[in-house]
Amino acid sequence: MKKVVLVTGANSGIGLALCERLLSQDTEGVQLCLACRNMRRAQAARAALLAAHPTAQVDLLQMDTSSISSIISAAQEVKVRYDQLDYLYLNAGIMPNPQFDVKSFFKGLFSSKVINMFATGEGILTQTDCVTPDGLQEVFATNLFGHFLLVRELEPVLCHAGQTSQLVWTSSSNAHHSAFNLEDIQHQIGSQPYSSSKYASDLLSLALNMHYNKQGLYSSVICPGFVMTNLTYGILPSFLWMLLMPIFWLIRIFTNTFTLTPYNGAEALLWLFKQKPESLDPYAKYHSLTSGFGINYTQPRKMDIDLESSESLYEKLLQLERDVKSKL
Repeated sequence: MKKVVLVTGANSGIGLALCERLLSQDTEGVQLCLACRNMRRAQAARAALLAAHPTAQVDLLQMDTSSISSIISAAQEVKVRYDQLDYLYLNAGIMPNPQFDVKSFFKGLFSSKVINMFATGEGILTQTDCVTPDGLQEVFATNLFGHFLLVRELEPVLCHAGQTSQLVWTSSSNAHHSAFNLEDIQHQIGSQPYSSSKYASDLLSLALNMHYNKQGLYSSVICPGFVMTNLTYGILPSFLWMLLMPIFWLIRIFTNTFTLTPYNGAEALLWLFKQKPESLDPYAKYHSLTSGFGINYTQPRKMDIDLESSESLYEKLLQLERDVKSKL
């Protein structure tokens, strides 16, 4: 029986790389569903996957994780199409209007923190957020709340007695505790909404395990490492990336977090596909790593999270879910 795998943000970057790697591993055993906002790009991604794997089953689903109505509509369609979802990869994400602090960058370039600066963006990267038509902060809605609502809406196909399903969140090395505030979960105040949303996904994953494990649903978090994707390329002008890329390849000899390519960044996503969900550590983030010789592997590292904060966030998200649905 085929494993049904739904991937949000699957038309490019790490999401598309995961789909390609899943099909390369087991074309006949996987039924993919690419959940994307832009259907033109989704169709192009599907065509590329089928060109390489003509017998694969690749479905498309239009969904914008920043839109409440889009999520609810897409979830209804999923429940009609599939009796069960085996894997839900919560991968879609945005980093709008990234601002690069040149002064901090050059200061960090000649310090002992240079590798950490490149790997995490800490101290050099800020963003300007906006508000969605639903009245939510866009980064929070797209990266976190939309996915939370999707999980809630898909409970009937994710939770089955005697069977397990898995949620996998694409987090980030930019998920800093310092950027997140329980009193401001949407990050309305501050300049690091991306970092805040990714740290919140780390917290939420723990809470989901506490509430859903008994129903056969498990949640895990991955970090793809420092990967060059459309999101990354938007941070700097293209000519600067051309200058920096040789440096990055050199740095990779000395650190395993510079995965650089979407294929390498998807390593932990693929590794989790092969594991028994109940054997995984809910407090661990599973990191995609690449050695200086180009060997990919996955390593768990403890997250900077606690159960009390994760439960508080979970309750706040439940309340927000009630609020937004009451307005529909």
